[in-house]
Amino acid sequence: MTKHYCIIGTGVAAVNAAKAIRDQDPEGNILLFGSEDSLPYNRIKLSKDLFADLRSEKVLIKKEKWYQKQQVQAFPSTTITQIDVEQHVLVTATGERISYDKLLICTGSKNRKLSLPGFDKQGVFTIREMHEAEAFKTYIEDKSSIVNIGGGIQGLETAWSLVKAGKKVTILEAAPRLMARQLDEKASSMLKQKMEAIGIDVRLQATVQQVIGEEAVAGIHVNESTIPCDSVIYSIGVTPDLDLVASTPVATQRGIIVNEYMETSIADVYAAGDVAEWNGGVEGLWDRAMDQGKVAGKNMASPGTEVYRKTIPLTVFNAFDLALFSMGLVDEMVCDATLIEEDASGTYTRLFIKDQTIVGVVSFESVIAAAPYKAAIESQVSVAGLDLKALSIQEVMAVVKGRLEPLAAV
Repeated sequence: MTKHYCIIGTGVAAVNAAKAIRDQDPEGNILLFGSEDSLPYNRIKLSKDLFADLRSEKVLIKKEKWYQKQQVQAFPSTTITQIDVEQHVLVTATGERISYDKLLICTGSKNRKLSLPGFDKQGVFTIREMHEAEAFKTYIEDKSSIVNIGGGIQGLETAWSLVKAGKKVTILEAAPRLMARQLDEKASSMLKQKMEAIGIDVRLQATVQQVIGEEAVAGIHVNESTIPCDSVIYSIGVTPDLDLVASTPVATQRGIIVNEYMETSIADVYAAGDVAEWNGGVEGLWDRAMDQGKVAGKNMASPGTEVYRKTIPLTVFNAFDLALFSMGLVDEMVCDATLIEEDASGTYTRLFIKDQTIVGVVSFESVIAAAPYKAAIESQVSVAGLDLKALSIQEVMAVVKGRLEPLAAV
């Protein structure tokens, strides 16, 4: 009997789930529903390549031919408004009822909103969907000065896009440093210096009071001072989008609770990606959304055959003519030791060690250089017996490589 698989959402988790289902079930009907008027696209492009053609095929996760080849029916501009888990039925905004045998919820997350005076004025933006990015680009076409609230990776990538478009940019970050989750103090300081060198005004520990202006943005009050500007864009984090399951018995806390098979508390209903909560945590990472989608899809077609396991978190940053990556645990406060290498040319690498194993790394290098560190962290190779105070990072990694080789041969 042909199964009907329904997927709600159009992120990377949804696409990878569809592929995993098809690999397991060549005959099943796969239906993918999204409220936006586009095939699933790479949301990272909305900040990283803001001024590119966002309707180009290059922005899509998979081109239209892929859906045809995989026999996946995609339904853009189709909003699911209700899930009847007892009847195994979805209801669309137009009242259409769609039956499913297996359901995957990949509704992703929503940008956190700033509820401060003036943030409802014309010229204030936060970008999560393509239409928001397009509206922002249109608005600032004849504008020159933009305030960007948020010193995380999305905010900084947006700032880089604005700088390349010739805009004057001010970055406001509430924390004491930029990219605080991914970078140590030294790396963050180096990034800040590079940004300031190209004319960006970076203000840390910034407390935003309000946006000023009549109907449209004219400036922003920060730390008792005023910054004149034409527009404000902010990126201060995300929260799982639970609206669709609010009126269902699907169990939630921060996100939709799932087990290691990506199953929810309701039979035949799965969740993956930014909306899913596994082992008490909401991942919110691209690579892990991909992995969760694959696991969910495989188990939807062949229940109980694939277990989700966390991969090492990797952040890759390419902006301001810099290349850097951050991997694993990079908090020196919970580590036993760190090793640092730097030189006058701007090279900087820091290795983080805990319980005699390498647990993280920050490096101003291309992501190509990340492979040995990834292998060391994943394999949990011991650095016991090494005089870490006397050895360089290269020397430590050479020993680690030697200890890895016998493991790889097993």
